[in-house]
Amino acid sequence: MATTIDRPASAPVLPESQRPEFHDRPWSTPLLGAVGVVAFMGIWELTSRLALVNADYLPPFSVVMVELVSLLVDPVFWESLGATMRSWLIGVALSLSAGAVIGLIIGSSSVLIRYTTSTVEFLRPIPSVALIPIAIVLFGINSTATVFVIVWACFWVILVHVMSGIDDVDPVAESTARSYGLGWAWRARYVTFPTALPFLMTGLRLCGTIALVVGITIELVVGTPGVGDLIATNQSAGNVTSVYALALLTGVLGLTINYGLKFIENRLLHWHPSVRSEQSA
Repeated sequence: MATTIDRPASAPVLPESQRPEFHDRPWSTPLLGAVGVVAFMGIWELTSRLALVNADYLPPFSVVMVELVSLLVDPVFWESLGATMRSWLIGVALSLSAGAVIGLIIGSSSVLIRYTTSTVEFLRPIPSVALIPIAIVLFGINSTATVFVIVWACFWVILVHVMSGIDDVDPVAESTARSYGLGWAWRARYVTFPTALPFLMTGLRLCGTIALVVGITIELVVGTPGVGDLIATNQSAGNVTSVYALALLTGVLGLTINYGLKFIENRLLHWHPSVRSEQSA
């Protein structure tokens, strides 16, 4: 009896209309980002080398990178970076704790919402940089002043996001929890908190960048310890290349903070539909 040999089926060829577009492919965003960075570096280098801009004001990118590498082995830079990150961490932690707790308390009570809305809307738009003189008067020129302004800038972001998350709680789920006799603490744990957590994490990611910008701004303007003060010192000394190198390092620092908080968000919200769909894409 003749035997037949099973041949592996070839992969189906998708019609042209069903093939994923370039921007839908998982590697498209990193590739475009890399192309943009390389193009930026090339334009910067050529602009300075071709004397389109005076090299005294815009050193070539390659020269700035050499200075950047030298900064990475300079203990003064790491000491300044440590001061900046210490202020950042304390400020974000305090604003996260206070904003989450107060937002949960206010957002869970319609009476408190009515009585505090006008106060929140009055205080929230006050620019954090406008409080720098007050911080200096209260705490002096030190890291405590930086932390104070960071907390002010980030607290309202966390508070508003937590209150928005509580407002998004499904009334049916809330009523079901009440019908099962769950108290306020248990409803907060199993109903309110899972709904508000994505809002809280969004607020935290925003605060990560805001805290870094505010902290370095205060260090630049006032001279509190940190990377901003190091930038101001080099600017005063006319070390233009060091100023550009430090500016690039602060950009890398901000990018690292953003990706770090995004990683934490994905780990905490692995069950959330938005994160699951993003990971499966």
